[in-house]
Amino acid sequence: MDVLSYRPDPSEFAWTFGGVPPVRTVRPGDILELWTEDAFGGKVRGPDDHVSRVIEFPFVNPQTGPFFVEGAEPGDTLAIHFISIEPSRDWAASCTVPLFGALTTTARTPLLHDPLPERVWIYEVDRDARTVGYHATEGDHTATLPLDPMHGTVGVAPAAFEARSSLVPDAHGGNMDTPEMRAGVTCYLGVNVEGALFSIGDGHCRQGEGETCGVAVEAAMDTVVVIDVVKGRPTPWPRLESDTHLMSTGSARPLEDAFRIAHADLVSWMGDEFGLETLDAYQLLTQVSESPVANVVDPNYTFLTKVRKEYLPRVDTYDGVHTRLRDTAVRYRG
Repeated sequence: MDVLSYRPDPSEFAWTFGGVPPVRTVRPGDILELWTEDAFGGKVRGPDDHVSRVIEFPFVNPQTGPFFVEGAEPGDTLAIHFISIEPSRDWAASCTVPLFGALTTTARTPLLHDPLPERVWIYEVDRDARTVGYHATEGDHTATLPLDPMHGTVGVAPAAFEARSSLVPDAHGGNMDTPEMRAGVTCYLGVNVEGALFSIGDGHCRQGEGETCGVAVEAAMDTVVVIDVVKGRPTPWPRLESDTHLMSTGSARPLEDAFRIAHADLVSWMGDEFGLETLDAYQLLTQVSESPVANVVDPNYTFLTKVRKEYLPRVDTYDGVHTRLRDTAVRYRG
């Protein structure tokens, strides 16, 4: 196993997918030990650190990468298996941001009332107890929440010379903000340019489905991934595989279009790989799907639909890459 450890200097952060030269070249089978900064660039540390004061837009949601993957070509699929995702600090932050969130006036949903005021919440992160501590800013209420680390943003360079903001989810991946992007999961992304040029960031200690206010428990992360390339296999929308589920994502506005994309992609996957006729797959998915909302706050909304493997024929998806990468993760951990 070849292991690359990489901690970017702030000057090396990527702010878009596409349009950025690679920071390193890696090969299929390599293990990457990466550090990612939080979505605020580490600048929100206390109650007075309002985003409007400490961040200069568009420099938000910094990404680690991109990485050029040898042998990855358009029409292939990049597989990224998350070996571990761990907070690198004992604190994390969340906040409200003017004109951002599902329950406030925004630039796309203008209303006559004022935007919600800015406020910051600092969470205590206990990595040993696997908890994060919530404290109300008004009153005495506290809550101990389970630590459930994930990456909100994982993606590759888009096609057709596009460069997309790291805030935008779409077919290339990007800021999907699904809590399913956790350790033990393999993410499949369609390769659009030579080398794939994948980046990662936006670590969350945890996030509720929908990310309602637009900001999760944002944290810097120490993340370990192993990568592979599935040759000659396109993937139209980002997909995930765990030991128990297959998952497809869709990102669009309105939300029902994101729902349709995710479900149509999973129907297609069930047909292409498991041999189910389209309407048979449609019927089965209708009865067994689990469909959590990922986000309803980003420039595109993201929906995810999932199906338990136990309901499908026994087939190794993507030539068994999830199982192989999971075995590599076991060897890495020793």
